[in-house]
Amino acid sequence: MSKRAVYPFVAIVGQERMKLALILNVINPTLSGVLIRGEKGTAKSTAVRALAEILPAIQVVKDCPFQLFPEEAPDVCRECAHTECSRQVINHEPLETVERGIRVVELPVGATEDRVVGTMDLEHALKKGEKRMEPGILAAAHRGILYVDEVNLLDDHVVDVLLDSAAMGVNTIEREGVSFSHPARFTLVGTMNPEEGELRPQLLDRFGLCVHIEGINEPAARVAIMERRMAFDENPEDFCAQWEDESRELVEKIKRAIDLYPQVVIGQPSLFEIASYCLDVGVDGHRGDIIILKAAKTLAAFHGRTEVIKDDIDTAAEMALPHRIRRQPLQDIVVDVDRLRRQNLAR
Repeated sequence: MSKRAVYPFVAIVGQERMKLALILNVINPTLSGVLIRGEKGTAKSTAVRALAEILPAIQVVKDCPFQLFPEEAPDVCRECAHTECSRQVINHEPLETVERGIRVVELPVGATEDRVVGTMDLEHALKKGEKRMEPGILAAAHRGILYVDEVNLLDDHVVDVLLDSAAMGVNTIEREGVSFSHPARFTLVGTMNPEEGELRPQLLDRFGLCVHIEGINEPAARVAIMERRMAFDENPEDFCAQWEDESRELVEKIKRAIDLYPQVVIGQPSLFEIASYCLDVGVDGHRGDIIILKAAKTLAAFHGRTEVIKDDIDTAAEMALPHRIRRQPLQDIVVDVDRLRRQNLAR
């Protein structure tokens, strides 16, 4: 069975801020994901699936339901105890690994907490007297992308679980007095249409970055969207082949950025600039400062630099602050952070 073609990430017209936010989260998963706010039909889901398609393959333990590195497996496998890889660990046998692509795991709007977190197989425990865990969506998303469309329509407690796992990199299943933990490091991408309702401010703040996107109003760009989509639908293989070189260049750039990120430094004057940004626009708490710092360093690495510059901080602030700014009831999330900052300073 041939693999279904996916629309190339680099062929998406416009929406540069959305694409940049996704790339930054791939380079640095500690940014805690991105919330994409905007109207329908603006390439949100297309961009997420396309980015996963071009990312480098990863090594995983064969048949592991938790998508583990071989180094991660021993502790989890001893607790899991119901798969072939678990028996290999218990018997001190070498683990068999396979190479596969990054997965995009989609979370249904109606998903229950058990479906997301996982649960314990009580029937097996009663019959066999053995603990056996049934992994949930967070296990499948480990080392991949967890895509939540219409995140504002999810139950708040499910969103809390997602954001906690995204921040901590660990998911814990607690049932009937039994506790089981496994790694759950993933790139969290949430999308929403503001017309259908907003997230609570406490939940908004947990997303590292937020971008607002709209349909493109420039006629030539809209024509390019139609032409590219038509060419892809008529001959996906040929269309994807036309963008292979640019896709490969982006992948190499992301790889270099991941390697370079630990070497990126930021001076204290830049830290004061970040603090001033947050104070000037009236941000509560300190999460905004920390996310701007991480995003600015990630931007520097993406552009091949080992030192953060002011442009990095400005770009990071535009993605890290809009959803964190205090606003009155029924007031929309601010899009232009720099303009708000100037207004506040002028008062």
